Amino acid sequence: MTLKNYLMLMGITTAFIWGLFIFVINMINPTATNWLGFLIFYLSLFLAFAGTATIVGFLIRFKLLKHDLIFNSVKTAFRQSFLFAFLVVAILYLISEKLFSWTNLALLVIILSVAEFLMISYKK
Repeated sequence: MTLKNYLMLMGITTAFIWGLFIFVINMINPTATNWLGFLIFYLSLFLAFAGTATIVGFLIRFKLLKHDLIFNSVKTAFRQSFLFAFLVVAILYLISEKLFSWTNLALLVIILSVAEFLMISYKK
């Protein structure tokens, strides 16, 4: 797959998922839904953030880090976007359950940082 096709496919998919997320926001009543409604909400939000962060992260890497191979930039952007999207969705979930604190945020960031370092070291 060429870079142009990848970016086009990723952009179309991300736009579709953002549309799905807006549809979910308009159709699901948070006071009357069950766990499935919340799962669909958080999953669509996660995928939308991950897609957007992947595209933005790759474009930043492509413009700033021209010495890196394109495949490595795509792979790194994809991995880090999923961690970032998980962080955002986890924070929103903690806020909705009234469990958010700076301690929980610090633990979450530490856990995701360790996961990123493990993935980097496993690669080498």
